[in-house]
Amino acid sequence: MSDSGSDPTRAADRRAAPARLRNLPTRLLSLAAIHSDRRVNEELARVDARKWHYAVLAALDEAGPASQSELSSRTGIYRSDLVAVLNELADRGLVERAPDPADRRRNVVALTGPGRRQLRKLDGLLAEVEDEVLAPLTRPEREQLTRLLDALVYGRSRNG
Repeated sequence: MSDSGSDPTRAADRRAAPARLRNLPTRLLSLAAIHSDRRVNEELARVDARKWHYAVLAALDEAGPASQSELSSRTGIYRSDLVAVLNELADRGLVERAPDPADRRRNVVALTGPGRRQLRKLDGLLAEVEDEVLAPLTRPEREQLTRLLDALVYGRSRNG
């Protein structure tokens, strides 16, 4: 990646930006998301993984085996894209597909032992990225940020 000033999240850019940009919450949120997303993608790529891999593994670990349709709903991955993700995970032995005993026309996807181990590895990697990205914040500030982002994303009020 070039150091030529094209990265809008650099500290030098903050000082150069007009005040109305520096203090615009939507812009700050965007810049934080860009930086966080870039770091997550870089670190996942380092271990030959992607965000969708993590989403599928986490969904299967948390809620158990599921049809492709259920996985699409749980993860927000379009069904057409999910097939490619599942193929990648199955090729690596991280998930297994088997006919659904209740409806033999569809498959049920389940996490394998190696899939659980990969998920734990990715959990650790993402925790490290999160610590890096959120380093300027104290633990209570991180918790507050999480509550505020949850309210923005899911529309919950401050009172729960």
